[in-house]
Amino acid sequence: MPELLLVEDDAEIRRALIHALTERGHVVTSVPTGMAALPHVIEHQPDLVVLDLGLPDLPGEDLLRMIRSISQVPVVVVTARDEEAVIVRLFELGADDYVVKPFGPAQLDARIGAVLRRTVGARSGTVAPIVIGDLRIDTTSRVVTLRGLPLELAPREFDLLAYLASRPGAVVGRRELLTHVWRQPYGGADDTVDVHLSWLRRKLGESAREPRYLHTVRGVGVKLTDPAAGTDER
Repeated sequence: MPELLLVEDDAEIRRALIHALTERGHVVTSVPTGMAALPHVIEHQPDLVVLDLGLPDLPGEDLLRMIRSISQVPVVVVTARDEEAVIVRLFELGADDYVVKPFGPAQLDARIGAVLRRTVGARSGTVAPIVIGDLRIDTTSRVVTLRGLPLELAPREFDLLAYLASRPGAVVGRRELLTHVWRQPYGGADDTVDVHLSWLRRKLGESAREPRYLHTVRGVGVKLTDPAAGTDER
């Protein structure tokens, strides 16, 4: 079972998350401060850290920077702010994913599972294919199939699809995509993302007007969802 370190100073939230994550098959250890988290990461080497940025002893961003200087343990950040500049900054500091308050335990568990699939699989050299509806994405062989038929994707199209698929249902902003897919944290044009999304939609047999997998959330970003889950407002 995955061993998680929960860094959260609020005792009530800490108890609720420990209970919820334990029920979902995780082994959870918690600490209330950043300075207690650092030695735990070194000594116990958890599989993943859930880090609330609102800590009493030091800024969460500073703790994230410290963790990343001593370990490559995956970190899922909990934040009350969802401004794009803040999220991009967190990724630049080494966060693997994030959740924005308020959130439910199921959403946090899904983010944890997605990060563990990426990072644990990458370390072992084997990553389980991502399956969303009839779409199957094998990040090891870089092969994508739709209803069992292979899709011919350009390298950047594959990277874009794989990144969105690693966070199913999450709305991902264009700045974040430029940072992680194009490696352009400080620049790049949004139309670069739009053009590649258009190409990707065409190969998936859909369009922006009639989406199945790729749904645009106006003014926010794009998300990849299972068509069977229904459609959202675009």
